[in-house]
Amino acid sequence: MKKQLLTLFLIANVAISQAQELGKLTVDKIMRDPVWMGTSPTNIQWSADSKTIYFQWNPKGESKSSTYFITTSDTEPKELSQDAEKELPSFRGTLNKSKTQKLYEKNGDIFLLAIKTGKSKQLTNTLDRESGVNFNKDETAIVYQRGDNLYQQSLSNGELIQITNFVRSKPKGEAKLNAQEKWLKNEQLNLFDILKKEKKEDSENKLEAKFNEVKRPKEINIDDASLNGLQISPNGDYITYRLIKRAEAKNTIVPNYVDSSGFTTPINGRTKVGASQSTSVSFIYDIDRDTLISIKTSSLVGIKDLPDYVKDYPQQLAERQKKNADREVNMGLPVWNERGTKAVVSIFSQDNKDRWIMELNPQNGNLTLLDRQRDEAWIGGPGIGGSFGGGSLDWIDNETIYFQSEASGYSHIYTLNTNTKVKNQITNGNYEVQTLNLSADKKSFYFTANMEHPGITHFYKIPVIGGEAVKITSMKGGNEISLSPDEKYLAIRYSYSNKPWELYLQPNKAGAKAKQITQSTTKEFESYQWRDPEMVTFNNRYGTKVYARLYQSKNADATKPAVIFVHGAGYLQNVHYQWSSYFREYMFHNLLADNGYTVLDIDYTGSSGYGRDFRTGIYRHMGGKDLTDQVDGAKLLVDSYGVNPKKIGIYGGSYGGFITLMAMFTTPDVFAAGAGLRSVTDWAHYNHGYTSNILNEPYNDEKSYQISSPINFADGLKGHLLMCHGMLDLNVNFQDIVRLSQRLIELKKDNWELAAFPIEDHGFEEPTSWRDEYSRIYKLFEENLNN
Repeated sequence: MKKQLLTLFLIANVAISQAQELGKLTVDKIMRDPVWMGTSPTNIQWSADSKTIYFQWNPKGESKSSTYFITTSDTEPKELSQDAEKELPSFRGTLNKSKTQKLYEKNGDIFLLAIKTGKSKQLTNTLDRESGVNFNKDETAIVYQRGDNLYQQSLSNGELIQITNFVRSKPKGEAKLNAQEKWLKNEQLNLFDILKKEKKEDSENKLEAKFNEVKRPKEINIDDASLNGLQISPNGDYITYRLIKRAEAKNTIVPNYVDSSGFTTPINGRTKVGASQSTSVSFIYDIDRDTLISIKTSSLVGIKDLPDYVKDYPQQLAERQKKNADREVNMGLPVWNERGTKAVVSIFSQDNKDRWIMELNPQNGNLTLLDRQRDEAWIGGPGIGGSFGGGSLDWIDNETIYFQSEASGYSHIYTLNTNTKVKNQITNGNYEVQTLNLSADKKSFYFTANMEHPGITHFYKIPVIGGEAVKITSMKGGNEISLSPDEKYLAIRYSYSNKPWELYLQPNKAGAKAKQITQSTTKEFESYQWRDPEMVTFNNRYGTKVYARLYQSKNADATKPAVIFVHGAGYLQNVHYQWSSYFREYMFHNLLADNGYTVLDIDYTGSSGYGRDFRTGIYRHMGGKDLTDQVDGAKLLVDSYGVNPKKIGIYGGSYGGFITLMAMFTTPDVFAAGAGLRSVTDWAHYNHGYTSNILNEPYNDEKSYQISSPINFADGLKGHLLMCHGMLDLNVNFQDIVRLSQRLIELKKDNWELAAFPIEDHGFEEPTSWRDEYSRIYKLFEENLNN
């Protein structure tokens, strides 16, 4: 009996020990292939008949995800066979007016789906790609693009008609003859009867050909421009398109040192900020009048307005005022009402300061102002769009449009009657409308917003005329919604701070209960009690409320160290009640807390989710308020959580790496150690689309680049700095970190190191790279903070 009890005791102790070991975090464990955690469902799609939900999932822990499905009547997930998957219609497409048929493109061909039966009919089978398919006005034919032209194909007999005739070579006339050549030609004709006869026959043939000529679409020469946005109006009267002239600009070169060829292979990269930008011109082709109209933007209100920042450069200001030139703009695609009688377009200035919503008169190309949003920082925010359009802009009825604007300081929904020009704000408050859709009956808007709290998203419904928004989801956290086509159900991808994304199904009713469909996490993942980070706030030195996630240790180390994490992208939200896209970092923060660290993760100035003023608070000075928020966060740790002010570290990747460098160089007495990963070191070497929004161009606003680039402040380094960078980084090129390294060498700094990862791009892929990187980060903090 004693032996049995001893055996049971030993077995129990081994089991407890194994369970403890299973739940213990190490860098090796958390940086493995994420499949060890379980794989969340992604790419949620509804069938056209609203009966089936398809999604990508990997519950078996295989090398890649497969397609699974459920139905609204049978919610047990089942794997779809490969044969059945091949037969699936595309989830994208265009419905007919009665919503009984759907046109879609698959593998470059056009198909027609009968929604009731679920059967598809292939309408084209060519080597060329057909795209942009739609029904014609009376739905007797389809219209699609093949190559550079539009075609109409009958649904009854398959008759194919070419609607446009774009050509890419300029017509060349007969070469002019000089005096000598004219004299010789006339002599030949006068001498030889056979040549006179041939000339007469040629003339007669041309007359006959002209008499028998079949009318063809107007030939429109587009030369070497890129044809973009080709579409026909719903009533079939007009064709619109734009021609883009690609700018000639020098690209960066990224060398690949570990290529299968055994040679160093150059990879063509991107341009740098300030490079020449592509320009575009938009056109209308009036089919009945056989007339081509160029849409002019010179009448735009404020087209010559200069940005405020040029006042800091008197010579530049004087030159630009004297030139008095129209600003370059990018025009979005026309958005037509259902009848095809009216169209609206969004237009963005290339200096990022203006967005105009204009009504387009298709008969003459004239533009009439409906709404102008100007921002002396830069236009942005959820649903606003940018560059060549995008964002929320569409028709409620044939007279009224809806769109989003940050005019109130937060991105909200607006409607505008194009006849009366009356504009109404539909939503209002200190929150952001993040996604927006019009209901099928066009009486309501469906939208997601962080109305209750900046870090909680819910799904709402509100009348298009305004009123009270009804909250439909109820689970606290992140709710990503896929609404069924018949609007009866919600497929919800839901997560919480310490619970990865799962699929839920809920009736589209307020107060309805959501049913969990998938269970994705593994037993190994569940063996550890993942922290639900504490949501804290503090007022920064400018009086603005800042949100942060706090990870506290149950057994704080005697040295009371702390680490501040800086999320990437700049314009991104990481302080929320949903599973973070930075899941590896989240697990690393749990590991740090287990080992005595306090960790703070801040949504600093410039982060998304908090409105226009917070978004643009870094204008013309990155490394300004976004950095002082980290310093103020460090003060919070010291004042409120007993952290040792001499034992604070900082780390982050991409934009977070940039902030880390600025912190180590410009506030060296605050942070004892820092790890900058794939960091921007000099903003003049980053891309145009992102950087010019915030800092303008280097040759127009040099001061902004000087005060925002870490390389200019490297002499301030005191603490220990680790830099990690992928050598195949096509986003923040490896050149960035090499240039900074040379600067540190010349400054005779010896308290830094660079870890280069030869096969990694901006976002690391290989688990061995993740493991190596975070082992170095952990070692940095252990040696400099936790001793």
